[in-house]
Amino acid sequence: MSDHGDAIDVGRIHHVDEFEAFAEQRLPAATYGYVAGGAGSEGTVRHNRASLDRLRLVPRVLRDMTEISTAATVLGSKISHPLIVAPSAVQRLAHPDGELATARAARDAGLLMILSMNASTTVEDVCATGVRCWMQLYFSLDLDHMGSIVARAEAAGVEALCVTVDHAGMPTRVRELHRPLEIPPEVTFVHLPVDPAKRGVNRALNWEHIDWLAAHTDLPIILKGVLHPADAALAVEHGVSGIIVSNHGGRQLDGTVSAYDVLPAVLDAVGGRLEVFADGGIRSGTDLLKTLALGARAGLVGRPVWWALAAAGEAGVARMLGLVTEDFVAAMRLCGVVDTSRIGPDLLWRD
Repeated sequence: MSDHGDAIDVGRIHHVDEFEAFAEQRLPAATYGYVAGGAGSEGTVRHNRASLDRLRLVPRVLRDMTEISTAATVLGSKISHPLIVAPSAVQRLAHPDGELATARAARDAGLLMILSMNASTTVEDVCATGVRCWMQLYFSLDLDHMGSIVARAEAAGVEALCVTVDHAGMPTRVRELHRPLEIPPEVTFVHLPVDPAKRGVNRALNWEHIDWLAAHTDLPIILKGVLHPADAALAVEHGVSGIIVSNHGGRQLDGTVSAYDVLPAVLDAVGGRLEVFADGGIRSGTDLLKTLALGARAGLVGRPVWWALAAAGEAGVARMLGLVTEDFVAAMRLCGVVDTSRIGPDLLWRD
């Protein structure tokens, strides 16, 4: 668990990256390394940022920016900004309030949260906060258990199921080999099978499992971890409602492309027949605007949630989300865009 010591005046934090230094001070080294690290040499982690930085904005000027709209439509309903809180595991390792603090901050910001199947707070308790929520799923080896989790998510009021599909094997994460993550007894994985033997990676996961899930729920299904345009086209064929173009924050396979490298090709492959989201390295409203300009409907923010939570709990997450959304408003104004639906590739220049 993190050491929270003296309270941080979050009003003195003015960029998302500033939270990480506080988090590193407060988290055990193994926990910090678990969140910060990536696969192999962590080249993909660095490439996510580099591919965003290579995208430059070409603002339009002399437009009336008195009134702008930051709202976005996701699966037919509106959120305040095209920003989604990405799923991340066992948040009670970052702060005693864990996922509840994240949920309350996302709720108050008018945003959508994706709750991890590896959460340390139940889907029922998270949904009870009133946050708009999707449930992320890892397919375990126990389909009966998967069915029970789906039923619980439906009953709790989640709006969609988000299946992580880039988890066919365990990556080599050097930081974790040097300092293995330790889970204290008071923190548990509340959605996993009781039998540890059934918690492992389901290496048989394939499109038939997605069809199985569709037969067991009326909720929209989102696939997270799609990078290849051919897989995006298959997602359309299997009737899913959306895909998150993602390399898992560089945590799964070193040397992969970023979402921003392949988004145009993925969008061509799906032809508007499902909704496309993206993540990987978003740290500002400018990053978010670039993600939308590439064609994504919304972007996901991941590690900064953990850093803000570890630094200052709910107040930290609220401040972090506020920094991103406020910067997004400023970026829209400075690029001459009055509505999120008008953000397009004409605003981009690739170095």
